[in-house]
Amino acid sequence: MADRTETEKRNLAEELAAAVRGEVSFAAADRALMTMDASNYRRVPMAVVAPRDAEDVAAALRVCREHAVPVVPRGGGTSIAGQATGVGVVLDFTRHLNRIVSLDPAARTAVVQPGVILDDLRAAAGAHGLTFGPDPSTHSRCTLGGMIGNNSCGSHSVVWGTTADSVRELELLTYGGEQVRAGRGTDPTGAPTGLPPRLRDGVKALVDAELALLRTGYPDLPRRISGYALDALLPEAGTDLARALTGSEGTLGVLTEATVRLVETPAARALAVLGYPDESAAAEAAHTLLPHRPMTVEGMAADLVGSAAGLPKGGAWLFVEMGGASPGEAAARAEALCRAAAADGTTDHALVTDPAGQRALWRIREDASGAASRLVDDGGTARASGAERGGEAWPGWEDCAVPPARLGPYLRDFRALLTQHGLRGTPYGHFGDGCIHIRIDFDLLTAPGIRRFREFSYDLGELVVAHGGSLSGEHGDGQARAELLPKMYGPELVGLFERFKSLWDPAAGLNPGMLVRPARLDENLRFAPLPKNPVPVEFGYPHDNGDFSAAVRRCVGVAKCRNTTTGPGSTDVMCPSFRATGEEQHSTRGRARLLHEMLAGEVITDGWRSPEVRDALDLCLSCKGCRSDCPVGVDMATYKAEFLHHHYEGRLRPAAHYSMGRLPQWLHAAAPLAPALNALARTPLAALGKRLGGIAPERPIPTLATETFSHWWWHRRRTTGAPAPASGRTVVLWPDTFTNHLSPQVGRSAVRVLEAAGLRPVLPPTAPLRAGSAPFPRRHRPLCCGLTYVSTGQLDQARAVMRRTVDVLGPLLQDSRPLVVLEPSCAAALRTDLPELLSDDPRAAQLATSVRTFAQALEELAPDWRPPRLDRPVAGQTHCHQHAVLGDAADRRLRERAGLTGQLTGGCCGLAGNFGFERGHYEVSVACAEDQLLPAVREAPEGTEVLADGFSCRTQLDQLGDRTGRHLAEVLAEALGEALGEGDT
Repeated sequence: MADRTETEKRNLAEELAAAVRGEVSFAAADRALMTMDASNYRRVPMAVVAPRDAEDVAAALRVCREHAVPVVPRGGGTSIAGQATGVGVVLDFTRHLNRIVSLDPAARTAVVQPGVILDDLRAAAGAHGLTFGPDPSTHSRCTLGGMIGNNSCGSHSVVWGTTADSVRELELLTYGGEQVRAGRGTDPTGAPTGLPPRLRDGVKALVDAELALLRTGYPDLPRRISGYALDALLPEAGTDLARALTGSEGTLGVLTEATVRLVETPAARALAVLGYPDESAAAEAAHTLLPHRPMTVEGMAADLVGSAAGLPKGGAWLFVEMGGASPGEAAARAEALCRAAAADGTTDHALVTDPAGQRALWRIREDASGAASRLVDDGGTARASGAERGGEAWPGWEDCAVPPARLGPYLRDFRALLTQHGLRGTPYGHFGDGCIHIRIDFDLLTAPGIRRFREFSYDLGELVVAHGGSLSGEHGDGQARAELLPKMYGPELVGLFERFKSLWDPAAGLNPGMLVRPARLDENLRFAPLPKNPVPVEFGYPHDNGDFSAAVRRCVGVAKCRNTTTGPGSTDVMCPSFRATGEEQHSTRGRARLLHEMLAGEVITDGWRSPEVRDALDLCLSCKGCRSDCPVGVDMATYKAEFLHHHYEGRLRPAAHYSMGRLPQWLHAAAPLAPALNALARTPLAALGKRLGGIAPERPIPTLATETFSHWWWHRRRTTGAPAPASGRTVVLWPDTFTNHLSPQVGRSAVRVLEAAGLRPVLPPTAPLRAGSAPFPRRHRPLCCGLTYVSTGQLDQARAVMRRTVDVLGPLLQDSRPLVVLEPSCAAALRTDLPELLSDDPRAAQLATSVRTFAQALEELAPDWRPPRLDRPVAGQTHCHQHAVLGDAADRRLRERAGLTGQLTGGCCGLAGNFGFERGHYEVSVACAEDQLLPAVREAPEGTEVLADGFSCRTQLDQLGDRTGRHLAEVLAEALGEALGEGDT
């Protein structure tokens, strides 16, 4: 729509704003967020409208019709084929039209608006022992409207079918403003019920004239999603208009409400994981399991999941879920299936009955759509047909399906076709329904690569049809496959599709370019406007060959970051700001989209100076959760630091960057004045200081230690010597800024425990070692990991302090001494930020590999040490940086040995270093804490030990909760019977 004049755009904006009660936005940021879905395609819309109700939808359609502007309905934006992108007005149903209108357990139906998240419906139905059958892997963020538009399926389709099998009635509005209530059956004239006169007569005439074609033109298979399901209008099919419109991808009408069927969920489930020698064997076996009435038959091979924990021996696996009225019945049915499968050639099997174990295995499957986007070679290194692209793989042939009995031969031919074209991919998916998913390492950045993408697509289309299959088995045709529909259906039936579209939408105003009269499958590719050469950046981006554009391309749009809840037993962190605000721009995907558009320069035009990107990143907590929880490893904390560096380069920064971004400098300077400053912080002058420093007025200023940990250490060393045994392994204990100046008791406790375990902790000097030197901490600048500088984008200063740290620690770490870091955020900075910012210094990588958490050091260096037994439950939260970068397995094992029982929550405390202290962030910070941390601590019984290894987590608990958190080192040291007073030596 670029050819519209500014006057035309202004008139459209004014009329939409006057007609629609919901939000209407022509802003660059909102448009940028909607340029892409989870496909390979990109289109820039003119505007985004969030209608409040069906009347708003009708009003928006009327204005767009009068201005000849196309309309694209959009749900969660997880579509794989491009059908959630468009150049006109995008209708965003997730903001307001997201209610479950009613739920009738007796009738087993629910009435929903199009923006309802699937998991919300499942949760509401679950209270009555019911569920909505189709469950794609995006169930935590996809919408019912999107599922109906695409005729989505999921892993349980072998028992509950596709979305079309679960739709009872649809209420829609056509582009022309006609109201439709589509259901099943006919009116007295023999036409489908619920249609206005024009459509009633037209649809009946079209079907009556083409009965023979409709009866013979469709392949018979469970996952036939491609094209319009016009055969559902046949008399013998019950003239099911709702079914015929399901899967029409928003090209015929705009859904405003749907009545859907619910199914009874079994009381118990057991998961049988069957191992097979290879993918072909698993594919050949899948359909033979169907007589056992499984709920799922999902397939994956080793080239996707590697040696994931919990999988039995084999080169490929089938995940087969069995239901039952009781755990015993479900387990018995699964055992019987395992015995039958073993007779047909399984290599091994595992039977999982506990829900937590099942969830862990299902997560491997659900993350596959993202994990498959990054291919690895046999050595575990990311690769692709073009190694410079870092192992990128893309959808496009994500979900073709064949008859289940043909899956084995089809997959062999499919692999051969990949080899013929020099391509690589990792098939997985719904083997029991003959539907596979795959992401292929297409080169979509160069003309030869795009040409090969097109040629392969044509060849694969012919292969699918030769095996009696459907081009789409779940995600719809969109732009990705619609061009090839004549191969599957022939020109006569495709011509009928076009006539059906013209009947419903004669002005071609709904989602043009999709499914019918489509754009070419190699047009509108999302990467076309990106820079052709790497842009100059500060971080090394080792996983993306130093290319910031490639790092941003990691986001493929599967939107796991849009999860509104973390689920039972989950320790996930991503994405706390989205869960707090519910705004797309505050999700990891939304921020990645804005960075993509910043690099493209078409919608976001100010480059690194972009206020749109700055505002979206402002509420990023830099929790690093996406680094581990995002299936493709998007690292928004690093991208934010990179952006802030360039955005403020040569410019005045926010006050908080100077106050909290340079916190190590201020705390070092303030240490001699700690008593006076603590007293001053309790006077009215503190409010002025917070205002000048950009600190939230709601935040109390933390108390400074009157004796730093380093001072205590050196005083102790000079007066008493080191009490650790001479034979103990020496470890370098890192005196991070927070432990040193704000929580010295943590450092003292760690020394007690490490020494009790037979280790010899030493602190690094504060200047490079020289012969005969005896450094004392107050004579020299402190060492620093650079965390606060990185989180505020002051990368020049970060690099300077990091180089000094490497200079000092280098000699100490040459003999492979471990570096024990008590503050998880500082450990994560040393492990990742330091080597990625000092990518030109090999010593940085050596330092990073030496980093150990407190628990890791004890487990690795004192494996025979027995911690004191505490025998009490725990509550609290695993630090988000530890979860994302360091892992907490050693901590869990240490707690278990100490008799500390229970699981810590996931999420982020919300303080997140400087974030929660910055002015304007307080409400979001509190919302993040209320997501998981504060409720878990409040609900903990009396006597529960509240653990919080991070200073931010402890501070958030102190300021918002009524219980104090402690570092694990403090708890163990107390149990050892040590005195931990301020003056202890």
